[in-house]
Amino acid sequence: MNTSMDFDIIIAGGGMVGLAQALALADAPLRIALVEQHPPAPPPPLDGACFDNRVSALTPASAAFLRELEVWDALAELRLCPYTRMQVWDADGTGAITFDARDLHLDALGYLVENTLVSAVLAQRLSRTGVVCRFGAHVAGLERETAGWRLALSDGSSLTCALLIGADGGASRIRDWAGINTRTWSYEQQALVTTVRTALPHRATAWQRFMRTGPLAFLPLQLRGASDQHYCSIVWSCTPELAQELLALSPQDFALRCAQAFEYTLGEVSVLNPVQGFPLWQRHAVDYVAPHLALVGDAAHTIHPLAGQGVNLGLADARSLAAVIRRAQAQGRDYTSPQTLSRYQRERKPANLGMMLGMEGFKRLFGSNDLALRWLRNQGLHLADTFAPLKHTLMRRAMGHD
Repeated sequence: MNTSMDFDIIIAGGGMVGLAQALALADAPLRIALVEQHPPAPPPPLDGACFDNRVSALTPASAAFLRELEVWDALAELRLCPYTRMQVWDADGTGAITFDARDLHLDALGYLVENTLVSAVLAQRLSRTGVVCRFGAHVAGLERETAGWRLALSDGSSLTCALLIGADGGASRIRDWAGINTRTWSYEQQALVTTVRTALPHRATAWQRFMRTGPLAFLPLQLRGASDQHYCSIVWSCTPELAQELLALSPQDFALRCAQAFEYTLGEVSVLNPVQGFPLWQRHAVDYVAPHLALVGDAAHTIHPLAGQGVNLGLADARSLAAVIRRAQAQGRDYTSPQTLSRYQRERKPANLGMMLGMEGFKRLFGSNDLALRWLRNQGLHLADTFAPLKHTLMRRAMGHD
């Protein structure tokens, strides 16, 4: 460890994954800083139907990690929605599959929670540690030094560290400045997100209908104190042409199109929040690590939202990297060396790449108009729904279990 450095570790990026990474290392005998331009947003009011548009479907594996970080109970006290069933069906045929937590003797398949709430509890917990949080400034430049990195911040200051962790998202400047290449291609889709109220209760079920233009998901939200739950976050992934058409609609007309596309599974729909859209890209860093540097979360990989796995993969990255650093310290090894950091890459890269390839295959399979493929995917859904061992394997993989 070079004591001339300002910090042993600097984490660039304070989203959910960056905050979790900092908290996972907070009690290690290390000088740690987190740099993030935007402080975590305050949580929305919890005494009414005011939900954030951006939500995450946390797997039980991610929930276990957040319990290790001692934030899960605080998150549960705010607002989260356990979902016990998942219903998936093909718009072009009769193929469908239903996953139920009871089949695996579990209380829930996962948990729907607003991103702002996750960030809020992580930041609050982090504020009670020795981690130095530099909110209000971002990394404006990066220079390699013999024993680490020098970061030029947007407020004119500079910091040095022995290990830099890039958690600054899909358009990571840390990754680019460090010279790490990515394989990038467009999904040729946009994702539209908003919050809706449905005439029928969602029954703690995550719903997804696959259409030729892309999947439409209704993800259950929980309103505290309500006997019936009627609120959902929707993620509608569709072609850019359809996205442009839908974004131009009034809230009433969008709600009508949404209900029609969802085959009125939950009845009439009303839109509560402005509809937001963003393009979908797949990115995968050729390397997750370099000397004195590691990438986590979207800085290392971005994935299609159809399976809701993006933040779960990022949290698994943070958990793995923290474990690698801690083991190296315990064994007296240099935790910043390529040899040590490569252990993190060997653990996470195959898992992330496998999930990315699987999602790409799903997108292509369900977006095809080929009659043979349409028959095959419907038969495959039917087989998976009726063959318990295969179904349980799919469920365990989706829940973050190997």
